[in-house]
Amino acid sequence: MLRIAIPNKGSLSGPASAMLHEAGYQQRKESKELVLVDPENEVEFFYLRPKDIAIYVSAGRLDIGITGEDLLIDSGAGAEPILPLGFARSTFRFAAKPGTATSVEDLVGKTIATSYEGIVAKFLAERGIDASVVHLDGAVETAIELGVAQVIADVVETGTSLRNAGLEVFGEPIMTSEAVVIRRTGAETDDPKIQQFLRRLQGVLVARSYVMMDYDCRVEHLEQAVALTPGLESPTISPLHHEGWVAVRSMVAAKEAQRIMDDLYELGARAILTTAIHACRL
Repeated sequence: MLRIAIPNKGSLSGPASAMLHEAGYQQRKESKELVLVDPENEVEFFYLRPKDIAIYVSAGRLDIGITGEDLLIDSGAGAEPILPLGFARSTFRFAAKPGTATSVEDLVGKTIATSYEGIVAKFLAERGIDASVVHLDGAVETAIELGVAQVIADVVETGTSLRNAGLEVFGEPIMTSEAVVIRRTGAETDDPKIQQFLRRLQGVLVARSYVMMDYDCRVEHLEQAVALTPGLESPTISPLHHEGWVAVRSMVAAKEAQRIMDDLYELGARAILTTAIHACRL
């Protein structure tokens, strides 16, 4: 069986399980379950701490895993991303009290508090910056107030918690991250089970990003309509009972669907419908 590591808790857990469910895999019903066997798909899921997944995969104990790119880099494990999954996106930034620093060059000689020591150490080493890194678990915003560090490095979403702590971000982002499928560095991925798993997840990503659009259109306006809805290869076009009209079906990007519907209507198209795509293979 294909052995796959899945986050057992945190912001990665729910979206990962939801994506796997959409891809046709069984998922656990109780959070206490640590192992789930899906015999129909010949897969065995192991629910592990997100920070440990890269280590298990790099050791070859598990074939592949889903974790955050940030956790992968922070672990320093011998594993690599093979498919971005589009959720759990985050940005890592430096922050300090106003006037303390304005660029990463100002980090020289300072102490930086973070929960992601591996990420910060790698960033500093790549730029030749000599600074100390202190590892803290949990919230690091109070590290400066308590005199543990002059700078912190953490995930920044809106920046509200940093502003509430009297801090401001500075310099370039340390990194951006999202959930990824990982494998052991250098491991082969031509295993048919791994390829099928990746195709299923890619199908979910496409299904979430596109909708199917159907509409009726006058023949004389067809070329203009097709230019708006070119599809992946080309749209499906069928003649209607009423002469001079055709039915068109095409995949369009979900985020552009409303604008395209407006443009088609102005062109004279009618019976314009969109439907969700639950699964696909390209």
